[in-house]
Amino acid sequence: MPTTLHARAVLLDMDGTLVDSTAVVERLWLEWAKPHGLDPAVVLQTVHGRQGHQSMAIMLPDRDHAINLRENDEMLARESGDVEGVVEIAGAAAFLAALRDLPHAIVTSANVPLMTARMQAAGLTVPALAITAESVTDSKPHPEGFLTAAAQLGIAPADCVVFEDSEAGVQAGLAAGMRVMGVGAHAALHGATHVVPDLTQVRVRADDDGFEISFPG
Repeated sequence: MPTTLHARAVLLDMDGTLVDSTAVVERLWLEWAKPHGLDPAVVLQTVHGRQGHQSMAIMLPDRDHAINLRENDEMLARESGDVEGVVEIAGAAAFLAALRDLPHAIVTSANVPLMTARMQAAGLTVPALAITAESVTDSKPHPEGFLTAAAQLGIAPADCVVFEDSEAGVQAGLAAGMRVMGVGAHAALHGATHVVPDLTQVRVRADDDGFEISFPG
């Protein structure tokens, strides 16, 4: 029996939700971490869903943050130029097409060049509204990105459904007062309101006051 949610807007994370960029993220971040002698497991647990400079600050708390900001810019440039292995999360293109005429936005910790590179590599169209690293002061798990998207769409947070995969992203959506649809096996561990394995079985249907989102319950 399908589960149905009523919504007036959908807010979508990118990495791990629309685009599978795991291979390049892990390759470049483990390369960055090696000279610092960081535990690879800690690195991979930390970097997903956050802006790079915030991840660096968590892993190297005593380092001058100006260095983190500079190395974050360098990391973003490397990531934008390396899309090997970047593919669509199953069902993402069809889901974006279904949302085309409905209020929705992408809310990502990537900057515009990185978002554009990865979405293009995965064959996906960027929504008209994109909240990126340039749009916010605070990174996920802070709710600023999701609240900014809701405000620009003119939709109350309680009427938004967030699609996320990472712990930081799920926390950000919940902190924004939104329902969170976890995407992927690990999302269930992060407290998402609901969880789907991918986007292939998520359906939307417009009604008189927004739209319904249905998925296997």
